[in-house]
Amino acid sequence: MNLNNGSLSYEPGDIVYVLYRNPHTQDVANVQEAAVVNHPEKPGELALFLYETYYPLTEDLAVFSNQEEAEQVFREYFGNP
Repeated sequence: MNLNNGSLSYEPGDIVYVLYRNPHTQDVANVQEAAVVNHPEKPGELALFLYETYYPLTEDLAVFSNQEEAEQVFREYFGNP
């Protein structure tokens, strides 16, 4: 199974970059590498594996195929790290 996010298609095993907010400190955000995996609890669905947690891979997430693009968007929204 793959998921199209705009012009990108994700498959299990892909490494992507996401803008991630610390759930304990909402004013802290960074670019984080994540793996695309098959969701262990929802057969046929993809998830992001990030910090030992599975997150549903949906079109609502800001997912980037390379770190440079993710960091550029991060700077646009949050300023320089």
